Amino acid sequence: MKNIILQMATRWGIAGCGKISHDFVTALNVLPKSEHVVIAVAAQDLSRAENFAATHNVKKAYDSYEKLAKDEEIDVVYVGTIHPTHLSVAQLMLSNKKHVLCEKPLTLNYKQTSQLINTAKSKNLFLMEAIWSRCFPAYDIIKKEIASGSIGEVYQVLVSFGFNLSGVDRLELKKLGGGTILDLGVYGIQFACHIFDHEVPQSVKASGCLNEEGVDISATASFHYKGNRTATMLFHSKVDLPNEAYVLGTKGMIKIPQFWSPSKLELSNGKVVDLPLPKTNLKFNFVNSVGLSYEADEVRKCILKDMIESPKVSHAASLLIAQLEDEIRKQVGVVYDDD
Repeated sequence: MKNIILQMATRWGIAGCGKISHDFVTALNVLPKSEHVVIAVAAQDLSRAENFAATHNVKKAYDSYEKLAKDEEIDVVYVGTIHPTHLSVAQLMLSNKKHVLCEKPLTLNYKQTSQLINTAKSKNLFLMEAIWSRCFPAYDIIKKEIASGSIGEVYQVLVSFGFNLSGVDRLELKKLGGGTILDLGVYGIQFACHIFDHEVPQSVKASGCLNEEGVDISATASFHYKGNRTATMLFHSKVDLPNEAYVLGTKGMIKIPQFWSPSKLELSNGKVVDLPLPKTNLKFNFVNSVGLSYEADEVRKCILKDMIESPKVSHAASLLIAQLEDEIRKQVGVVYDDD
């Protein structure tokens, strides 16, 4: 299905009016107006949608996601709702012939992820999990550096990702799909998968600490691959971690500060690769959120090519990430009603 031609702007609908939706729409402002326009926004509370629309100069505000889905002016919907609603909202959009960019985690588990991907395929519509990290220029450079042989054979990936997020409901409440594994862990998991070319680990070992709700406030996970290669990840919602990633090989390493939204790389030869983000004075809720523009640009490029998935965050990648999230949660002891 092709509903956008090269000369027209990609017409976005926004489902959800939270902080990440604000950052996504704000990031669109650094892209050409001739390529991206927000047509409408929806929330379950009309006043929230109207306030969001006023803030971002969006012409339509809806009090239901169904109204957004039925708006024929919209080509693609960004789903920025709470985790447990990703499946239903994304399904609704796909059922109404809308392409979908859905925030991570794509769904709560592998079963739901398979269901959503199958729906997109059956309708020949674009679907991508919004793992924005994959769209940063640094991710392509890392893979090229590894392929060049400069750090030798890669044997270890190390990732830490954690912040003091005490009192943040999306991390602490089971009904919101809480826990570090789905909210923070997805970044470390996807990074390991990216470095090891989406190879399925031979084994997964995980442990963690749960709150009174039964969701994880911290977790550690190790992926063991054939050939004695490993990826080790640490996630936390009560303390700030270094929030860096390392790719270690037999001849050297690559250090990636702020690996989830990197603007520089540190190579083993002492070279620092600076990758400045788009310049803007606009205000964001989260660090480096202007980089969400890379993700939006990737969506547009794929849709213009009649693609139903992005090579940067393929359906197979999302399925593997969901499979690994399920296994880590199982070992840590986190169970959602939707499981």
